[in-house]
This record gives sequence, structure tokens and C-alpha cells, in this order.
Amino acid sequence: MSGGGDRGAPEKNASRAGRNLPAAIAVGVGLGAVILVALFTVRELFVGVVAIAVAVSTYELAGALRRSADIRVALLPVLLGGQAVVWLAWPYERAGVLSAFVVTMLVCLIWRLKDGADGYLRDVTASVFTVAYVAVFAAFAVMLVVPDDGVFRVLAFLIGVVLSDTGGYVAGVLFGKHPMAPTISPKKSWEGFAGSMVAGMVGGALTVGLMLDGQWWQGVLFGAALVVTATAGDLVESLIKRDLGVKDMGTLLPGHGGLMDRMDSLLPSAVVGWLLLHTFVPAAG
Repeated sequence: MSGGGDRGAPEKNASRAGRNLPAAIAVGVGLGAVILVALFTVRELFVGVVAIAVAVSTYELAGALRRSADIRVALLPVLLGGQAVVWLAWPYERAGVLSAFVVTMLVCLIWRLKDGADGYLRDVTASVFTVAYVAVFAAFAVMLVVPDDGVFRVLAFLIGVVLSDTGGYVAGVLFGKHPMAPTISPKKSWEGFAGSMVAGMVGGALTVGLMLDGQWWQGVLFGAALVVTATAGDLVESLIKRDLGVKDMGTLLPGHGGLMDRMDSLLPSAVVGWLLLHTFVPAAG
């Protein structure tokens, strides 16, 4: 859900920010509906949604690494290990995530032995990076939903990222003149970042204050932090794609690219969102 990121050549029906706007909106609404249904029916379904997103995103990232740079992620251990990281986050939280992650690292080290020394360190490093970047970060979104008020914690996190994206998109399209990182994401502007910050802080104050009984200033800090991490996540993935020489990680979602292209701002924001809510509004159960 990144606002105004670099998407290469304009698509048909593309907006000034480089998206096929009708398709992007339709896909965004559809994904949001799936998440809301999961949250407000059986919370464990949300874990399943995250697990599916992790599996697809892992496959897309591993495929991009192999096609573009001949970097061979240990796909089977990374996929299975990523699922273990996500599913163990519900009953065991941080202990489960850490245990699954280090076991997956060990398996990746052993798995790659069969292909010899050439590229060993490169491939193992990419495998561990993929698990950490996708599955471990996503596990923090699962840990958000664990407490009794977990539905509202997840909503506060998602609303913050969506408002950051929306505020940045609108402000960038209307007022964007000063590029934030022209060599990484030329369409991202400081004006768009300011719009993200305003929208994120207002949204944070409202969600943390009204849904989680926190203080308004905690919500402002929460929203501002999500804007920073969402923006940084978008820039990081843009830089990875530039390094690999690809436009998108995949083609699954019309108007968006791959699912990994929509996870870029959510993944680091889940980590910071959990840390701040865990500190500001300790869970009662």
C-alpha cells in the first residue's frame, strides 16, 4: 500500500502517480474486505490471511531474485519455515517466532550444502533475508491480534498505513514538486510525505484514543511512526527492485503488481505498530 512509488512506464488508465487507479482501488477494496471479514468473524482466520500473504510474497521475492540475479533461495525450507513463524506467533508470540526463525536458518544452511561452495553465502544470506523480511515482520501483525482487543489493534495499524498511503497519494498528486528520493522512487515527493504525516497522525490519534483507550499524544506518535516506517518500507522495496532491475515483484494484482508490492509498507509498519501499542496500551489479556 505504498503511496506514489515508482512503477516504471505508465499503464493504461494510469493516474499521475503511475497506477491504473480503477484497478488499484478495486483490488485494495477487495483485500480490505477479506481482512475485515476475517477479523470480525473468527480472529484465527486473520492468521490464515497473513499466512497466505506470506507464502505468496515469499514465492514472488524468491522468483525475482532467481530470475534477475540468479540468487537461489532455499524455497521449500523458506516457505515452510515462514509458515511456522506465522502460525507459532499466535500461541507462543515472540518465543514462537524466534524459535521458528532460528530453526529455519539452520535448515537453510544445511539445505544449500548439496549445491557446493559456489554462491553458498549469497544464497543462504538471501534465504535468511527472505524469511526475516517477509515472515518475521508479518508475524508482528499476527501478534497484534492475539490480545482480547486485538481486532482494534490490527485495525489501528491498518488504518494508519492506509491513511499514510492515501494522504501521500493525494498530496503528492496535487502538490508534489520536490522529490524525496529521486534516484530510488522519482514519484515520491516531500509534499506527499507531509500529506501522509498529517493523515497518519490524525488517524493515529483517533484510533488509539477511541478504539484502544490510549492517550491522544500516543496516537499521534503511533501514526507518525507508521508513516515513517511505511514510507521507508516502500523506498526499501523500490531499491531492491532497482537493484534487481524489475518493475514489480509479480503480476498477481491488477494495478498493484505482485502481492509483495503491496506488502512493502505493511511489513516494517507491523513491527513498529506492535512495539508501540505494546508499550502505550499494554494488553489486558
